[in-house]
Amino acid sequence: MSKIVKESMRKITVLMAGAALCLNLFAQQEDPVIMRVNGKDVTRSEFEYSFNKNNAEKVTDPKALDEYVDLFVDFKLKVAAAEEMGLDTLSTFKREYKSFRDQQAEEYLIDTTFIENQARLTYDETARNIGEGGMVLSQHILLMIPQGADEAVQAKIKARMDSIYNVLQAGGDFTDLATRFSEDPGSARQGGMLHWLFAKQVYPEFANEVYALEKGSYSKPFLSPAGVHVVKLVDRKPFEPYEYHRDAILKFLQQRGIRQAARQAKADALFKEYGGKVARDKVLAYEDSLLETKYPEFGLLMQEYHDGLLLFEASNRCVWEKAAKDEEGLERYFKKNKKKYAWDTPRFKGAVLHCITPELLKQVKKKLKKMPQEQWRNYVASKVNQDTLKLAYIERGLYKAGDNKYVDMLVFGQGEVDPMKEYPYAAACGKKQKKYPASYKDVRGPLTADYQSELEKAWVASLRTKFAWEVYPEVVKTVNNH
Repeated sequence: MSKIVKESMRKITVLMAGAALCLNLFAQQEDPVIMRVNGKDVTRSEFEYSFNKNNAEKVTDPKALDEYVDLFVDFKLKVAAAEEMGLDTLSTFKREYKSFRDQQAEEYLIDTTFIENQARLTYDETARNIGEGGMVLSQHILLMIPQGADEAVQAKIKARMDSIYNVLQAGGDFTDLATRFSEDPGSARQGGMLHWLFAKQVYPEFANEVYALEKGSYSKPFLSPAGVHVVKLVDRKPFEPYEYHRDAILKFLQQRGIRQAARQAKADALFKEYGGKVARDKVLAYEDSLLETKYPEFGLLMQEYHDGLLLFEASNRCVWEKAAKDEEGLERYFKKNKKKYAWDTPRFKGAVLHCITPELLKQVKKKLKKMPQEQWRNYVASKVNQDTLKLAYIERGLYKAGDNKYVDMLVFGQGEVDPMKEYPYAAACGKKQKKYPASYKDVRGPLTADYQSELEKAWVASLRTKFAWEVYPEVVKTVNNH
């Protein structure tokens, strides 16, 4: 290789490297890094996407912004923890992520303009068919004339319709007569009512009659290839504008495979866009591989979904599911924070026992006192009641005044209740809790939520120590202001 050629290649290489450096610097200036978490850069655009999505007003109050920065750091730390746990390698994660991505990518891999144009063409063709006469809503009474019927049969059917028409003329109800006598099975069940129609959808004889009517009036008997009719005009309207019918037209086209045609149209357009450098049958797959970089909004959406899936699974494992199953932890947290769960009004923890005799009531109540409340219902069902012979009925729970009328009367001394017809004798079994719940199980719902919050705080604190992270304040200041 000559010295001149070598020198030229060196200059070209330097120029290309310089150009790449300039492009990289330009990209950084356009979308600078706002924070780095566990070695991964988070761009300003990704942060803004999340911040603006959760802040409809896009307010950039420094305090609100700083609070969201902290939340976003915590979010990214949890994602880092999920990745360290290998949750992004699970088949369930990959399957769910791919399913969502395929759904979202579909809109980028079809020619939406092609679909819209086809919808417009469909509307325009329908509008031309409908014409200036618009659409009519009508009722009709039909007496069918069989094909090949002789004149005598035809005359008999016409005479029968004349009789119906005479009843109408005398004040008969059109709907009632259509229900009783019309031989059009579809509309007769609806009092002769037809759906909205336009002239080209019906026999010319029918269209001529119905379009000549005033709203609310009906025709004289007339013939069509179906038989002899009387038609009433219920309403008329012009054909609505495109926007009114757009959704219905799109649904109609989708049922007929318009999206496949739109995919082909997109493939044809991309084939031209890439100058034939990508095979026509591979151009959609190639485009699919570029979506995250070619369309920033798609890339941000997929990043959000990716991280959201990991956040959910990691939080479930490290906080939600853990808190729900940690009985010792729940009990320990309850004892430490018992005052937090003080009752505003007294509670009764126990049951109302209903029996068929006072002797049985006394006997069963005595037995229940010797066993844990969790066993009461099973004891009554298996030991007191015998097959189809039901001697007692028990309702157990945690009650405050107003929750149960029997508890109100028997425990809180409020009101009176008529005895149950089947079980006329009742007694309360259990304990009244004046201020504090006796067990963490009595406040399991709010207690679990609080314990989850406690575990969440501890988890985040450990992640902030475990993983390296850094926020760049000078970039934070430019959020929604560049």
